[in-house]
Amino acid sequence: MARHWFAKAAVLMLAVSVVLAGCGGTKDSGSGTKYKVGMVTDVGGLNDDSFNASSWDGLEKAKKDLGIEIKAVESKKDADYEPNFRTLLDQKFDLIWGIGFLMGDAITKAAKENPNSKWAIIDAEVAAPNVASVTFKEEEGSFLMGVIAAKTTKTKKVGFVGGMNIPVIEHFDGGFYAGVKAVDPSIEVIRVYSGTFTDSAKGKADALSIYAKGADVIFHAAGATGQGVIEAAAAQKKYVIGVDKDQNSLAPEYVISSMMKRVDEAIYQVSKQAKEGKFPGGTIVKLGLKENGVGYAPKTLWKVIPAGTQKLVDDYAKAIKDGKFVVPDSFAKAEKFQTPKL
Repeated sequence: MARHWFAKAAVLMLAVSVVLAGCGGTKDSGSGTKYKVGMVTDVGGLNDDSFNASSWDGLEKAKKDLGIEIKAVESKKDADYEPNFRTLLDQKFDLIWGIGFLMGDAITKAAKENPNSKWAIIDAEVAAPNVASVTFKEEEGSFLMGVIAAKTTKTKKVGFVGGMNIPVIEHFDGGFYAGVKAVDPSIEVIRVYSGTFTDSAKGKADALSIYAKGADVIFHAAGATGQGVIEAAAAQKKYVIGVDKDQNSLAPEYVISSMMKRVDEAIYQVSKQAKEGKFPGGTIVKLGLKENGVGYAPKTLWKVIPAGTQKLVDDYAKAIKDGKFVVPDSFAKAEKFQTPKL
């Protein structure tokens, strides 16, 4: 249902330096224009090279194309969400974004207390007339990553590193597992949840543990924690699959693909609608392969991945888009999943 406004976009590289102040850091890009759009990051911060960074990309594109004023306020802990929202409200921002599932309660409360304000959230569903909710079918893109990992592994062992064990990360987990098993049910998937989106050292330690058990490809869905997973891959000269943005630049020889989650374009399009007086408040939009909301990265290393894999991935993507099967959105469902033959 979002096809009419959602289009595939090239991901811009983010280069920001953030000055921390108060309960979180802020990033301003004022233009003096009347319409103002702000965002509150989750604890991963703007430099997570993941979905917070992608969100800021979307706002910067909106500033360039639409002439709006933008601002980001960083959260260092969950308790920062409400005061950070209050900061943007006090500064009269016309639309305020919450970036991440964990902000659902804070936005629900703020939207209810301020019924004339406009809000939008990524990765959560908030039932309120002044909130636009954007979610993704992460499991669909992650299924494709599972296919890539299964075709690439030589040890028949692959890994998954998740951040916190919350529903949105279960989508990645279940989809990846199903994709691996669709290619070869005998491949072992070693799964670890780091319990954090902000600790790259923990991510690196978890990845090193998985590689030590014989895995030669790891897929992460762990925000800034995933930076450590990529560091481990480079140190071990093994392969890794990134998430949210095209993370190949972090380790060009070892990041063989990334599960693209086009948060930047979702933020841009909803912000554009709001500025034009067409704010989709009270709606919940779910974006998958069919809507170009998820997919594989432009810099997927098809020369490294075994021949024929890209065609197989594209065939599976088409089958999913055509509704031939539904990808499981949790590990529990994936364990019982039977992939139809193409």
